[in-house]
Amino acid sequence: MEQVTDHTLASARKVIAVHINYPSRAAQRGRTPEQPSYFLKPSSSLALSGSSVERPAGCELLGFEGEIALVIGKPARRVDIDDAWSHVEWVTASNDLGVYDLRYADKGSNLRSKGGDGFTPVGPALLAADGIDPERLRIRTWHNGSLVQDDTTGDLLFPFARLIADLSQLLTLETGDIILTGTPAGASVAKPGDLVEVEVSGADLSTGRLVTRIAEGATPLADFGARPKTDDLQREEAYGSREAAGLAAPAPALSPELKAKLESVCTATLSSQLRKRGLDNVSIDGLTSTRPDKRIVGLARTLRYVPNREDLFKAHGGGFNAQKRAIDSVNDGEILVMEARGEKGTGTIGDILALRAQVRGAAAVITDGGVRDFSAVAALDMPTFYANPHPAVLGRRHIPWDTDITIACGGTTVQPGDIIVADADGILVIPPALAEELADDSIAQEREESFIAEMVQQGHSVDGLYPLNAAWRTRYQEWEAGKAHE
Repeated sequence: MEQVTDHTLASARKVIAVHINYPSRAAQRGRTPEQPSYFLKPSSSLALSGSSVERPAGCELLGFEGEIALVIGKPARRVDIDDAWSHVEWVTASNDLGVYDLRYADKGSNLRSKGGDGFTPVGPALLAADGIDPERLRIRTWHNGSLVQDDTTGDLLFPFARLIADLSQLLTLETGDIILTGTPAGASVAKPGDLVEVEVSGADLSTGRLVTRIAEGATPLADFGARPKTDDLQREEAYGSREAAGLAAPAPALSPELKAKLESVCTATLSSQLRKRGLDNVSIDGLTSTRPDKRIVGLARTLRYVPNREDLFKAHGGGFNAQKRAIDSVNDGEILVMEARGEKGTGTIGDILALRAQVRGAAAVITDGGVRDFSAVAALDMPTFYANPHPAVLGRRHIPWDTDITIACGGTTVQPGDIIVADADGILVIPPALAEELADDSIAQEREESFIAEMVQQGHSVDGLYPLNAAWRTRYQEWEAGKAHE
């Protein structure tokens, strides 16, 4: 078994890294790419096992990512997937190190954040590619002796051969080039004094542990370049979660208390309060509910359909498409809102996917398009708001395109995280920043209207009563005080 040597490092004219490739990492990041995407690391970032790497002075977040590295054995240019693996000579372990403090600096190229000297250790042993099954490899990472990453290549989003074939379409993979194939969930942050180890194994073969020690840099970054800058979002991404980063959970946009307040008032009342604030275009219009007896409050998740074009539907309509991804990721209490452009000539959801949304805990589904399998959808406890029933499938008029973006539905704009309130009167989109004040004022308005209704019932004229003039307001305040003592 050969070892990674200085000659191995010197032979690499380029190092190419894949952004997201393991389903566990995609789930952690909350996004699953349709196609692989890449970035370059300089060959000067390569280092041998046992080396030390500096966390730059003034930086906080040096992330480590255990990865499987492929070493190209013969040039690959426009190769097919079936032939791609034959261009790989060696497989070894790697650690894709990067400083999150500098992620902002190069707009996605990762040059400064991941290109530092020593930021790509590889080794220690090289496994002959022709002697292993690329779909039966295991990657493990230890941080100060604790196992933090453990995954296999059996269900990669983009198998190794696909990566090689894809890259070779536009550039020549040269002998000695190294491809980093993505990291599973569990990547985190290393601090000076820490030890990170990575191992790749398959069958009875192992690379041995790639050892990297973390040291503190002594030379601050100069003022004439990008300076370290971080925030809680970068900490969360570097550590993998807010909890792991030691951050408090964010305050929910829709707390149980706020949800209860909004459930207690009618959309007609909320609409009048929104109008007082200059918001007239916040209703989703023209839809009917399968459960008009229910008042629904929840946070919006969004799905956009675009007009069908046969060549694009072939690429985006099949498999685990955007429609299925949206429905399969909706969370308890959320409302899936679909943009179907008011197109009534096909269905946008049917019985199986509506049932899946209900099982996931969705509060409702809202679409300004058609619904298939209408009787079955209408029988569900979960309300669906729809334009009309229609038997046709998506491909007649729509392509499911993307999720969790700003959309248009029923004549208004909906953003992910907007608060949706819907009842028999209609559907409102409430900006989260206004929701608490809006709910309190709506509750107060309905209390006032209860008094007015009581006075009308007693035979009083609405003149001066609706709305309240000064005299009637005094009587209302007395009425309200009396209610408080009951």
